[in-house]
Amino acid sequence: MNNNRFDVIVIGGGPAGLTAGIYLARAKTKTLILNEGTVGGQMILTHEIANYPGVESISGYQLSNIMKNQAKSFGCIIKSNVRITDLELNSDTKKVEVNGKDIYTADAVIIAAGGRSRPLNVPGEDKFKGKGISYCATCDGDFFQDKNIIVVGGGNSALEEAVSLTKYAASVTIVHQFDNFQAFPHAVEEAEKNPKIKFIMESKIIEFSGDEKLGKVFIQNQSTKEIIEMNIDGVFIFIGYMPNTEKFAGKIELNNWGEIITKDNLETSVNGVFAAGDAVQKKYRQITTAVADGTISALSAIEYLNEIKQLQKV
Repeated sequence: MNNNRFDVIVIGGGPAGLTAGIYLARAKTKTLILNEGTVGGQMILTHEIANYPGVESISGYQLSNIMKNQAKSFGCIIKSNVRITDLELNSDTKKVEVNGKDIYTADAVIIAAGGRSRPLNVPGEDKFKGKGISYCATCDGDFFQDKNIIVVGGGNSALEEAVSLTKYAASVTIVHQFDNFQAFPHAVEEAEKNPKIKFIMESKIIEFSGDEKLGKVFIQNQSTKEIIEMNIDGVFIFIGYMPNTEKFAGKIELNNWGEIITKDNLETSVNGVFAAGDAVQKKYRQITTAVADGTISALSAIEYLNEIKQLQKV
């Protein structure tokens, strides 16, 4: 038996990839999950998840471990912290090269490579991710009840999420590097009319500071270069989103933002290649939507495999 030959290879071990692995392996499909980092994806950055149906409260790390162990219990093989160095997706037999030497093959591939919020890349940001710094208002907004927070950004997402966060926060300060917003007029108007929202324009956060949790930020005016120190309970960053699809460019169809274009069954532009989760072109990115994508892509891949088997019998 060829130990490197699988029915389906899942690229990515976040909630979408793990869910696909659970469904595939439970259906007795020989499945391999390849993950370039720690299993769990962005989910493991979330200190507490309180909006996952059926679970009152759990850390992202704990939830990812439960999903991982569940997939493994059904027979799914998971390889993490690997480096995908080459891909062949257009042939009937798909090939994935790992670490420049190991080649795995399969009849179908599910791309669940995820994505990442665009960071500010300033000192202290990595230290306080999940400890006062968030990139998801829906995920973490209610942890800042009656707190003073900052929203960074000037597009539609930043302004809309700032308004949404006023349901929880005592005050919201929008920090934007330009003197005008890059958002629809109605979004700007709604933010400007909200009594809880203040604005610091033409400014950027240049440093995050604190002990165990974020406690203050340093903000620099882009014109005067003056730096102010501001005590704060939390910062939400909305300056764009980056899908992890660089290695798939030229191999499957992507939109102008690098997101994977799929059909209703989550098949990509290449037969036998499906996609799921945050790398897919869609509006909402939550753990629950990733799990739904993982389910659909797995069932679609199983259907694709069955069609291949029927053709082979003819």
